[in-house]
This record gives sequence, structure tokens and C-alpha cells, in this order.
Amino acid sequence: MSIDLNARIPNNVDLADDRRLRRALESWQPSFLSWWKDLGPEGSIDYDVYLRTAISVEADGWANFDFVKMPEYRWGIFLAPPEEGRTIPFGEHKGERVWNEVPGEYRAPLRRLIVTQGDTEPASVEQQRLLGLTAPSMYDLRNLFQVNIEEGRHLWAMVYLLHAYFGRDGRDEAESMLERHSGDPDKPRILGAFNEETPDWLSYYMFTFFTDRDGKFQLSSLAESGFDPLARTCRFMLTEEGHHMFIGTTGIARVITRTCEVMKELKTEDPEKIRAAGAIDLATLQRYINFHFSVSLDLFGNELSTNAANYYTAGLKGRYEESKIDDDHQLNNDIYKVILFEDEKIKQSDQNALLAVNERLRDDYIADCQAGVDRWNKILKRNKTDYRFSLPHRGFNRSIGTFSDAKITTDGQVISGVDWSKRSRDWLPTREDREFVRSLMTKAVIEPGKFASWVAPPGRGINGQPLDFEYVRFH
Repeated sequence: MSIDLNARIPNNVDLADDRRLRRALESWQPSFLSWWKDLGPEGSIDYDVYLRTAISVEADGWANFDFVKMPEYRWGIFLAPPEEGRTIPFGEHKGERVWNEVPGEYRAPLRRLIVTQGDTEPASVEQQRLLGLTAPSMYDLRNLFQVNIEEGRHLWAMVYLLHAYFGRDGRDEAESMLERHSGDPDKPRILGAFNEETPDWLSYYMFTFFTDRDGKFQLSSLAESGFDPLARTCRFMLTEEGHHMFIGTTGIARVITRTCEVMKELKTEDPEKIRAAGAIDLATLQRYINFHFSVSLDLFGNELSTNAANYYTAGLKGRYEESKIDDDHQLNNDIYKVILFEDEKIKQSDQNALLAVNERLRDDYIADCQAGVDRWNKILKRNKTDYRFSLPHRGFNRSIGTFSDAKITTDGQVISGVDWSKRSRDWLPTREDREFVRSLMTKAVIEPGKFASWVAPPGRGINGQPLDFEYVRFH
């Protein structure tokens, strides 16, 4: 597919031939740039950053690396190539040709799906806007800016769909994307996890591992949509999303590696001695894992959901890797095992698979997270420590769904509210934990090739560059 890279808004959706749509998006562009200036990465307006820019939607050679000032980044609208003869892969319209226009009866739910996804993108940028001031290395600073830029492009992707297919309602929703702000008491972001603070780099690594991984699964399920422009948009977004999770997976691995180095140097696993040496002890890392995993689980919604069932039946939002699942892809009579909290007990029961679409996606997500934890535990094993990280029980610290009123320990025991008050500080980051982590990150380490004391260098640089490459040029 040809991309018009010279247009004011780079695109492969033939904006040049649609004057009304082009004007609408060009009129939204100044608002976006104003939002970026006010709530994008703090103090970075004049930096030259070694960024990856999309120049193609083909699997090979889709990106170009070069130095760019972020406000001049070529945010664009890119859809993956159409699949010849593609049909709707699930739901009551299974086997019909995909839609290239919004079916009238699905207008409201489709808009809701697009708005909810779109709202997470600028929220992430807002949550991370101050992190550059305390970056542990120039390598990490550049990676942060790359994520911020791509979240901005993903916002453009959703705003394009709203403008192109939803008329005045879509334009109003696009404006609202820039009026809601993460953590704003009056106009917060739609989903709870995107109103949490990301106050330090350990939280950021956890966010990119756990919360961006939710994005992978949500985008994958939308990439199955019978509304083809949405499916193609999400397929290309997934190309960029992988880098965000890479930052989380490797970032946490680098923190663990550095902690193991300090434990070996000091010949101790005593958390206080590890902290005194400027590293993050393993128990604190586990509490951060517990928090970010539990908050991210809430993003999948209720275990049994008529909304999710309706989206699926309508052909709007599928399951993860829908085509690889061996069933009839309609689920009217299928059963799925769901873990619920009933009568003060955790129970597994057979439920209608259609109502349990959210829970299946959550199960896939948990398995994917576990694979990451297994990789981190290999680092601990190589360093001959007996400590092992684990994911807490799915009912732990939940605010949405069947477990929202329950008090569940990390290993799945039901306890009283009184016991929870006494013991939760053992499982979740305390105020003292957060203050300690922030104390390690009082200023940025920005000399090329240098890294903060609490994190190990990565195994390799970006795009084949050396670790001491000048990834960000300050002015």
C-alpha cells in the first residue's frame, strides 16, 4: 500500500482525495499539538531524538530511524493492507464479507469500543510526562520518548476512525480525547488504570509490561473485528505495541540483574543492605508486580459480561487469535470454566462461553504474563538465589468484577477486611517502598553509555547502535 509521506498528515488512506475528512483532521491537528506541548514529555520540545518512524505498512522495512524533534514527528494514519476476500470470522455474521462502512445497528457500540481504546493512548503519555526528568540512562530516555510518540500515533489512528466514520459524533469524541486527562478529578480518563500515577521508572517498567500487555490483547481482539477499517488499524498498531512490552520485559529484567549483582557483591539477600547499596530488593519488586498485575486485570472488565457477549455476537470484537481456536466461533451452546467469588468462597464453574469472552481474554493475558515472570525467574536461577517471583491470585486487590468486594491473599486465600488491613502492606507497595524507589531516581543519568546504580545496561543498543550512542541530543 502506498503511503503519502509528504502530506501534512502522512497516511495510506487517500486523504488527498477526501477534502472534507482532510480538513477535519487538519483542524484537529493544532489541538493535538497544543495538548502535546502542555501534557507531553516535560521539557523535551527542542530535543533531537533518535526515533523510529513508520514509512510503510509492510512486514519488512516498515520503519525508519533518524533524529527528529518530537513536535515535528510525522504522526500519521496507517492501516495494515486489506486481506483479499476477508470475511467476518465470528459471531452471527460469521462468513459474511467484512464491513467497510459502519452498520447502522452497531454504530453506538463500535464508537464506544473505539473511544475507549483511543482514550488509553493520550492517557499513557500524560501518566509518563515527568519520567524523562529522572531517566536512568540516555537509552531509556530515548525508549520512553519512542513509546510516547507511538501512543500519540495510536491516538491519531482512533481519531481518524472517529472522523471518517462517525460524523459529528465522531468529531466531538475526538475533541473529548484531549479534554479528559489522566487523574483529573473532574474529567478523568475512562479506564481506572489510566488514572493511576506512574511516578517512577520501576512503575514505568511495570506499566509497559503489564498494562501495555493488556493493550496487546485488546488490540488483538479488535484486529479480528468485522469492521475492517478498525481491524486493519489495530493490526498495524500491534506492530508498534511490541516495543512497549519489550521495554517492560527487559527493563524489569535489568533491575533484577542489577539487584543480583549487588547481592553477589555483598554476599547477602537482606533487603535493607540491598537498599543501602542503591539497588531494589527482590521483595519490593514482588510487591510492585502484585500491584500492577492486579490493576491491569481490572482492564478486562467483568468475568461474565453481556456487553462483551453482544460485541462478539455482532462481530465487533473477537477473541485473542480467533482463527486458531477450534470451535464454531459463535459460542451459542459452548461452555467455559470461570473462577468466581460466591458465598464468600472462590469457585470454578461452567458458564456460557459467550458471556465469558472477557474471562477467556484475561486467561490468555495471565498466561502471557506468566511467561514473562518465568523469564525473570531464570535470571534468579542463574544467579543462584532461591527467591522466585510469582503472579498473585487473580482475585487479589481487584476493583472490578466478581472479586471487587472480596479480600483475597496473593496465594488465593479468602480473609477478612481486618486481616487485609493488617497484612496488605506485605503484598502491595507501601508508602515507604515508593519513597525509597523515588529516592533512587532524583535526577536523570544522561551521559551516553552511563546507567543509574539500580539498573543494569541492556544487552544491546537500538537499531544496531552501540550502548554509548548519543540517542538524545539536548539543546
